[in-house]
Amino acid sequence: MKKMLSLAAMLAVLSYASPASAELKFGGDASVRVRSEFNDSDTGTTADDVKWQYRIRLKGAADLGSGYFFKTMLMNEEGNIAGGWQTVGYGNHEAITVDISNFYFGRMMQDSHYMMGRMPLNSFNNPILDLSLYPMQALDSPVFNINFDRGYGVNYGTKLGDGDLNATVLVLDNEAPITLINNSVNSDGLFNDGYGVHLSYKMNIGDVTIEPQMVTVIGNTDIWNQTLVGAAFVTAAVTGHADPTTDVTFAKDVTPWTFGANASMPVGDAKLSCSAFYTFCEDNGADYHAAVYRLKGEVGPFMAWVDYNPAADNKTNTDYSNTFVWAQYKYSVYESAAGTFSLQPTLRWLTKSTETATTDSDTSTLRAELWATVTF
Repeated sequence: MKKMLSLAAMLAVLSYASPASAELKFGGDASVRVRSEFNDSDTGTTADDVKWQYRIRLKGAADLGSGYFFKTMLMNEEGNIAGGWQTVGYGNHEAITVDISNFYFGRMMQDSHYMMGRMPLNSFNNPILDLSLYPMQALDSPVFNINFDRGYGVNYGTKLGDGDLNATVLVLDNEAPITLINNSVNSDGLFNDGYGVHLSYKMNIGDVTIEPQMVTVIGNTDIWNQTLVGAAFVTAAVTGHADPTTDVTFAKDVTPWTFGANASMPVGDAKLSCSAFYTFCEDNGADYHAAVYRLKGEVGPFMAWVDYNPAADNKTNTDYSNTFVWAQYKYSVYESAAGTFSLQPTLRWLTKSTETATTDSDTSTLRAELWATVTF
């Protein structure tokens, strides 16, 4: 162990001593939180609970010069966890591993940039991918929680006119051809896999920032049913680990279209944001449409938003109506050049209503949380 530490220290000294070496930076954050969860259902079935959780994320970055860069983040993704949060004592054991959650490299230039790898998606602040992949339940940030907010692909951005154009291509799934009993092969050739295309254009009109966006699919992909699988399904969409023979899907091998916009503006000392996105699909037996509307406000350390997600599955004559509220207050306990320590009370409230020709069900989940986080 001492030899390994000495070798690591020597390499670190050499990396900073050589003028040809990249500038390396390391950091991250560690959090613990307690969550009280209260569930309600019109069927009378409830399961209230208290969970003690933690999350550690290690981040690294390298400046290679001339705008070239490399970034990565390591965190635990093993087991039945959402967003990297590990529950103490879950399943009578804790699966603690270190996974390369994302890594990407590219070049930042004066008026453009490009990057590639397993990139962060910023889905926590932008619900378009939530609606695209989870149309019947696009709330509670499913891409951020279930898919760890990253996808494998390439991104290019450039200034265009008075705004910024961004284009991202993501690998949504990598399905091998399936050999049937009669030995024929079910395959679409090069388009057997699914690729998502995300286009956005961000511009300012006075004090208002507007960002129209569109997401579509090249080839076919599967739409996952979060209503059934929830956070237990942590390795399916956007990761390439889905098993089409066992995984619960809402629609298989479809090409949905999603479009809409984000907008934000200052209101005194506050920032007001709103989002509106619509998705639809009439493909391969699927026939559905859904929307998500978000109103968000930020004032100093306080942030809150409310989402509304109406949806309809015409194939099964099922209507969905979902509402979600997120509210948090971030209290800074300590700040320095080396890092911070903060406390963050958080409230999350999700209500879901499902209606068919013969049934009508309503459920709700209220989560009251307290986060303690140190950054370094």
